[in-house]
Amino acid sequence: MKIYVVYDSEGEHTRALAESIAEGADGVSGAEVFIDHVSQADVYKLPEMDAIIWGCPGHFGTISSGLKSWIDKLGYLWAEGKLQDKIGAVFCTTATVHGGLEATMLNLITPMLHQGMIITGMPSNIRENALYGSYYGVGVTCPPDSTEAISEEGLALGRILGARVANVAKSFKNER
Repeated sequence: MKIYVVYDSEGEHTRALAESIAEGADGVSGAEVFIDHVSQADVYKLPEMDAIIWGCPGHFGTISSGLKSWIDKLGYLWAEGKLQDKIGAVFCTTATVHGGLEATMLNLITPMLHQGMIITGMPSNIRENALYGSYYGVGVTCPPDSTEAISEEGLALGRILGARVANVAKSFKNER
């Protein structure tokens, strides 16, 4: 099964989270993972994918302009129903506590729903999710003055989300 991680990142935080998600997905047997910064991401690859995970830094509770511009290119896929029943998941980073993580993720999920995708979030039984995550996907606060790109807890949640999406895609693909 093919999984595509697409991200926008202006520094190291969101890129590091995207890489941890790809790492988690890659650890699932049968997964073939592709990861691209939005500037390199190809919308024409999407119909080939079984799962699509996209994310960005949150900008005042919404999608970064780079990822939004890329998502806006998906109209022809919507018109042809090319992404229906693909597994989808989202992630984001912000610089401040209460900086709009969940609002950003809800904004990221909306285009997936319009495409007819099946959203995979993070369930409550994941211990790390209680303090560092969200039910909507992975959202990590990364203070700009931090010496680390992203916390180990954030990276762990990324790996968990990647593995979860890969396993859901694998189950869904096996049922078809």
